[in-house]
Amino acid sequence: MIQAKQELLAALRAAVAAVSPDAGLTPAFESPKQAAHGDLACTAAMQLARPLKKNPREVAQALIDAQNAQPAVQRWVDAMEIAGPGFINFRLKATAKQAVAAEVLRDAERFGLQAQHGGHVMVEFVSANPTGPLHVGHGRQAALGDAICNLFQTQGWDVTREFYYNDAGVQIATLGVSTQARIKGLKPGDAAWPESAYNGEYIADIAADFLAKKTVKADDREFTASGDPEDLESIRQFAVAYLRHEQDLDLQAFGVKFDNYFLESSLYSSSRVEQTVSRLMAAGKTFEQDGALWLRTTDYGDDKDRVMRKSDGTYTYFVPDVAYHLNKWGRGFTKVINVQGTDHHGTIARVRAGVQAAGEGIPQGYPDYVLHKMVTVMKGGEEVKISKRAGGYVTLRDLIDWTSRDAVRFFLSSRKADTEFTFDVDLALKQNDENPVFYVQYAHARICSVLQQWGGNVAALADADLSLLTAPSEAALLLKLAAYPEMLTRAVAAAFHTYYAAERFLVDDAALAKARLALLMATRQVLRNALALLGVSAPEQMNREMESA
Repeated sequence: MIQAKQELLAALRAAVAAVSPDAGLTPAFESPKQAAHGDLACTAAMQLARPLKKNPREVAQALIDAQNAQPAVQRWVDAMEIAGPGFINFRLKATAKQAVAAEVLRDAERFGLQAQHGGHVMVEFVSANPTGPLHVGHGRQAALGDAICNLFQTQGWDVTREFYYNDAGVQIATLGVSTQARIKGLKPGDAAWPESAYNGEYIADIAADFLAKKTVKADDREFTASGDPEDLESIRQFAVAYLRHEQDLDLQAFGVKFDNYFLESSLYSSSRVEQTVSRLMAAGKTFEQDGALWLRTTDYGDDKDRVMRKSDGTYTYFVPDVAYHLNKWGRGFTKVINVQGTDHHGTIARVRAGVQAAGEGIPQGYPDYVLHKMVTVMKGGEEVKISKRAGGYVTLRDLIDWTSRDAVRFFLSSRKADTEFTFDVDLALKQNDENPVFYVQYAHARICSVLQQWGGNVAALADADLSLLTAPSEAALLLKLAAYPEMLTRAVAAAFHTYYAAERFLVDDAALAKARLALLMATRQVLRNALALLGVSAPEQMNREMESA
């Protein structure tokens, strides 16, 4: 059906060009809101009506007449109908819908993938400073960021996953002081305990390993402790490496791997921050006022100009961000996506203004942002706020330990990033259809169960007579498969469960059984592909008892 849809879309474009040559309209297909209305729908007639000064239904009829002469329409379409104010509904021939099963079986894990086109995209996500374990908010970033990366890869992009963090700021200094206090035998609540210190139990673990002169190795650094309680620089370096290693363990448990780590400190040691400020000054985009250096961000849509360098000579926090994104552009990443919390909303306008003002020809809207809201964790009907290990928040590791990696990844990427989300631990543990990840994985496992009961060679299904797939539930499932990868995984699973309830597969008619098993194989493959996008496994068995075929 993918081929049929592509050919029909070309026919529709030709019809639009014939009816309104100067319209400049790029038509598209939609899915009708009700299955009874057809298989595909188009709103082009309503879009063309005003410029043509005609009734939309009249334009719709003209588009239908223009398409009727197209070979693709004659091959794949049973009927075209005008509905409502000017919708065109397409009813496809059974062969068009049946073809998708063969396409899935042929392409397997490459079904829905686009050819490589040479485009490079960087997705920056998680980017947590190494001052403590990763919290649930970082987990949502990891789930969203990794899924975005996987999606771009399916569309032919060369993807780089980058983790950016500060290894030398005020928070890192506080980490060093906190660890030193633990090394000296102090603990939270003691009179001499630093007021701003981190209170989590992980600080005590770092202190113990420092005194033991251990070596810690993270993906991007390695350090051996001196064991000297007075060596604050060694303590700081060891604590950073220790927590980067801990973050690596969190990410490994979550199934996320980064291609590159970028240190904020490198922007200063390489003079990139100073060079960026000099470039903006030379471009005439700055001014001095009240002893401070300002950037004219209002020239680029910001609501007010912003201070770059304060009167005490220090830079405001968005200046290294501008230098960092100029570095991204300089590395050839013309497409950049940052996955961050909604607390970063205020930095978007000033960062974009800075990179445009630098005179590098960087377009408006660079970089792109996906901002996510935080996650509320519920367990036993109550909100969970405190982790003994972290001292003040639920960690990503806690969530994985309480449930599973699959549940956490699925749940944290199952809602739009900018919506509030409640992670219900009890729901994530349920082994029934109330649990959305179980629901989808169970669809895959059910198919595996049927194929196991059949016991035949799955390669033999490649030549199944798909014209026998004529039941309404089969047609509905075929349409869902054809909509991949645009369709949500859960919607695919819902269509399969409906089919599973409506039809039997291991019937006496060998040809029909083979056709239905081929459809099951195709469904299993699409579920597996879609779950892989989310970084979720596709189990062949589930704890819930399988029904018979």
